[in-house]
Amino acid sequence: MPGKIQPSDSDLVNLARHGDLEAFGELVRRYQAAVFSVCYRLLGERRSAEDMAQETFLRAFLRLETYQAERPFGPWIRRVAANLSINEMKASRLMLQPQEDNNTAPTAGEGDGPEETLLRQDASQALARGIRSLRPHQRAVIELSHFQELSYALIAAELEIPISDVKSHLFRARKRLAEILRHD
Repeated sequence: MPGKIQPSDSDLVNLARHGDLEAFGELVRRYQAAVFSVCYRLLGERRSAEDMAQETFLRAFLRLETYQAERPFGPWIRRVAANLSINEMKASRLMLQPQEDNNTAPTAGEGDGPEETLLRQDASQALARGIRSLRPHQRAVIELSHFQELSYALIAAELEIPISDVKSHLFRARKRLAEILRHD
């Protein structure tokens, strides 16, 4: 409906804290793609990412009282997703082999021939394999920096680590990715 004012995330959290499940459902609708993206990039497997995204929202709902309303909801829910995914990787020592995912393959640009499209797909798949081979915290900082476009300070806050660790993890992750891509 045009002109209808949407409630803020803070308003929805306050309603959900008082038992309004529709308000929490709206938060899920707003953030499900971002949460799934974090989980998928860290876990590297669609089914695991879907399960972890559900776990993220369940955990968030059960711990809404820990959310500080003066802070944005998006970074908080993404941090929950990143932390749960990192814990899952540590617990299962998850280092999946690359999976083909047609939903993430780049599409042909205007004027691209089959060769250019294939080269772009190969590069995208090589990058995905490289990211999956990184250590959990390196994957997390790559995800939050390059895909979620967060600042070092926000990444540090989301992962609850010092900014110097964020920089160190990013440096090592980028160096490792460069090595992997050079050999691929």
